[in-house]
Amino acid sequence: MKSKILMLTLFLAATSASWTTFAGEGHSHGDEGPAAANTNGPARQPDGSVFLPKPAQRQIAVRTIVAETGELPRTLALAGRVVMDPNSGGKVQALVAGRLEAGPGGLPASGQTVEKGTVLAYVVPSVDPIERSNQVAQLAELKATRSLAEKRLARLRDLADTVPRKEIEAAESELASLTARAKAVSGGLGNRDALVAPVSGAIASSNAVAGQVVDARELIFEIVDPRRMRVEALAYDTDMTSDIAGASIAVGESRVPLEFIGAARRLREQALPLSFAATGEALERLAVGQPLEVYVQTRSTIAGIRVPAASVLKNPANQTIVWVKTAAERFEPRTVTVAPLDGVTVAVTSGLATGERVATGAATLINQIR
Repeated sequence: MKSKILMLTLFLAATSASWTTFAGEGHSHGDEGPAAANTNGPARQPDGSVFLPKPAQRQIAVRTIVAETGELPRTLALAGRVVMDPNSGGKVQALVAGRLEAGPGGLPASGQTVEKGTVLAYVVPSVDPIERSNQVAQLAELKATRSLAEKRLARLRDLADTVPRKEIEAAESELASLTARAKAVSGGLGNRDALVAPVSGAIASSNAVAGQVVDARELIFEIVDPRRMRVEALAYDTDMTSDIAGASIAVGESRVPLEFIGAARRLREQALPLSFAATGEALERLAVGQPLEVYVQTRSTIAGIRVPAASVLKNPANQTIVWVKTAAERFEPRTVTVAPLDGVTVAVTSGLATGERVATGAATLINQIR
């Protein structure tokens, strides 16, 4: 009996071993141990660095620059907004109250380009019914009087040999006066106030609808030159106005230099408005009233390394970092301190050494590797 139990135990053990040995692919039973890690793809290392193979670097277009320390201008970032240049923009307002009518080319839409002198719309003046009736009656009276004056002048001319010349001249003058008065009254009844573009540019805003009733001095159109704008910034330190060396704004990845015009002499909301002029095609992407940051460079300098603003990121601890290429396929994060420069680049004042290679183009993608 004991020998039978021993033989059954050996048979079961052998059968279990054969099942384990001959299990097909994809039918493991969980006793093979942990799977081997993939060491050929991008991966975050235990020390926080990133392993990024060369094929992956080419695929995500990794670019680096060599860090160089230099003297950079001390820059202040001020809150600003885009405003109209009064020399290249204008407003179209109604002089009289009345009803809007479309111009020869129809009512222009926002963004449409117009030339100086173009008739944009008409305003038909609104007249009180009683006043209009009085004007119509006055016009009828003037026409009747002018008809009599024409007949009298014709009779005097027929008697030119016996009538003094001064009477004929007086009749001619009276007829001319009546004709001018009738024309003035008639023009007042059917006159339309033409709204003309004061400058060439694009329609920034349009408040016109056919048949709309407008009041005198109401703003109908606003025209701007999209390549010539002004930027207004607010400075809370009034002493900085004497130390401005230059300024710029960032429009996408482009840097637009600004020309300092001057500072106001009246505070607005406890701040001093600064005016800057800007020109260039990049300004076409901005709109009047759009808020933006104005980077004002002073004459004082700081020691730092200029790097693209896209290279500066945040780590999970919300620290400011840049990625440094320390080997052919290895990138390490460096905690740095930065200062603003011009919106497109920033100055790294600490945490980065001269000669190190900083990731630029694909820094955001490197920061996302886990």
